Amino acid sequence: MSKKTWFYLGFFVILLAIFYAVMISLAGLGKVSLPILNTVHPFHFTRQDGQEISESHVSGKVYVAEYFFTTCKGICPRMNNNVKKIYEEWKGQKGFLILSHTVDPETDSVPRLRHYADSLGADPAVWWFLTGSKEDLYKSARESYLLDDPQNSSKNIKEQFLHTQFLALVDDHGQVRGIYDGLKQEELDQLRKDIRILMKGS
Repeated sequence: MSKKTWFYLGFFVILLAIFYAVMISLAGLGKVSLPILNTVHPFHFTRQDGQEISESHVSGKVYVAEYFFTTCKGICPRMNNNVKKIYEEWKGQKGFLILSHTVDPETDSVPRLRHYADSLGADPAVWWFLTGSKEDLYKSARESYLLDDPQNSSKNIKEQFLHTQFLALVDDHGQVRGIYDGLKQEELDQLRKDIRILMKGS
């Protein structure tokens, strides 16, 4: 072949390589870049309407997990007011949930959780307030959602009291993708962005 033919052939190969590089780059823009921090373990709790809830009920859904107690006068009201804003933003979207676990199951009975949920205007189909055994609740906080140091579980469960302002974001495969301070606006803004990423990918 002539030099001219080789030149055009080489030029075409370079153009083809650039085209594929651009296509691969564009395809990567839609991929979820959030890290996988942990996988949620099986659980079994009771919702504010009395329904029994397990990990099967959140399969295929993106959700935010938090821990609170109804008699809290400190961080919980502030945190749940912030969580309510997220609830209001996403309550009409299928495939999104909020799971609020009590850290004080001896006080927070199902009727008490229902009253608390009603005071926030929470739809039980979207925002779940959960109770169960203290041991199981704390185990999920530490070993699933990474919202407390797992080493704290070595203490007597009756002497423990978990009090955290952090929220966990879980994807539709049951994987924890982020931890956020529920009292800091910049982290709440990041949580919103990350929810959008996961909802688009679900």
